[in-house]
Amino acid sequence: MHALTDHVRNELTQAERAATPQLSFHHLERAHILSQYSTRDHMRVHLAMLKWARNQRDWREAFGQIIRLAGAATKTAIGMVPVGNTGGSNVSAIKPMKLPDDLAAIIARYR
Repeated sequence: MHALTDHVRNELTQAERAATPQLSFHHLERAHILSQYSTRDHMRVHLAMLKWARNQRDWREAFGQIIRLAGAATKTAIGMVPVGNTGGSNVSAIKPMKLPDDLAAIIARYR
């Protein structure tokens, strides 16, 4: 198990329990940021994002997640991930983004 997996699982649990779809996706984005260091976690998060998109009937997001699943499966292990990227189809799949301070501290502890 990867060192960040427990943090990824925590965010996925919060996404499942969120009161609104927007809050749920916010936690999925946080899980995505943490998952980028493990192919298994990264795939798990994109699958959760795909499920979220299906539940919301957001077909643009669903299509984007299918593309991102392919990227996560083939590029994570070789380190080709844009650090801090939130993983949704509303942002470029290759754009690095600023890490939220709390997630940066968690990542720094394990990297």
